[in-house]
Amino acid sequence: MNKIAIGMVYDQIRPEERMIIEAAKRKNVELKLYDANNLIIDVVNSSKKGFEIQEDVVLQRCISYFRGFYITALLESKDITVVNSFKVSEICGNKLLTSIALAKAGVPTPKTVVAFTPSSALKALEEIGYPATLKPIVGSWGRLVAPLKDSESARAIFEDRELMFPLYQIYYIQEMVQRPPRDIRCFVIEDRAVAAIYRYSPPGDWRTNTARGGRAEACKITPELEELSIKAAKAVGGGILGVDLMESNNGLLVHEVNATTEFHSTVPATGVDIPGLIIDYLVEKARR
Repeated sequence: MNKIAIGMVYDQIRPEERMIIEAAKRKNVELKLYDANNLIIDVVNSSKKGFEIQEDVVLQRCISYFRGFYITALLESKDITVVNSFKVSEICGNKLLTSIALAKAGVPTPKTVVAFTPSSALKALEEIGYPATLKPIVGSWGRLVAPLKDSESARAIFEDRELMFPLYQIYYIQEMVQRPPRDIRCFVIEDRAVAAIYRYSPPGDWRTNTARGGRAEACKITPELEELSIKAAKAVGGGILGVDLMESNNGLLVHEVNATTEFHSTVPATGVDIPGLIIDYLVEKARR
């Protein structure tokens, strides 16, 4: 039997990457590390022969969405299996594409509209109603997410966006869901919901991102949470995913799916060995 080979591409070793490395050691799995900052990839030659990365399966863990996105495309062009795949990364890295995929799959999501000029965005807000939320279609950690409290504040924020890169001039607007001061992140690996946490907003902030100081607390995986999280993960293509949900008056709503998920707060909060499960999944993937 050929020895299973697994690689991991990263651009910074965070707690998550360290935990994955330690999990591979515990499970006696060889994990070859590749720093994206040092990679040089021949675009024209699609053969893996002579290429630095020779592993059968590669875990993509870059912080930079665009760097990881294009590295994934290049590796797949050489017939290397990447987790998560290019298609999954493309959808999850773009909130608009995620919303389209979730809606097509019948996954309940917040009411969302998109406009392409400040004037049409203001008209869209009349439909959504105030308060609402403006989000960049590409971005993480709650950056450039802005509450739209009234038409005056919306005009000011839209005026700022018009001075930014064109990507930020796509006005992705969601209803401000009436929820507790928390949301839920559920970790899905393939077709299993393996762990979930509540993410509580830090003092003085309405956003729940743990990267911004949000507090993590274990969340019981109910049948509703499990069903919705798995359905959302399948809608974007499946793999190793973090599904973000909000508790609304009408039940759970999925508002985001993450393809390069942080879990340093989830492991101690839940006691679930997420990095170990990731290694198990990669090994199984390599055996197929």
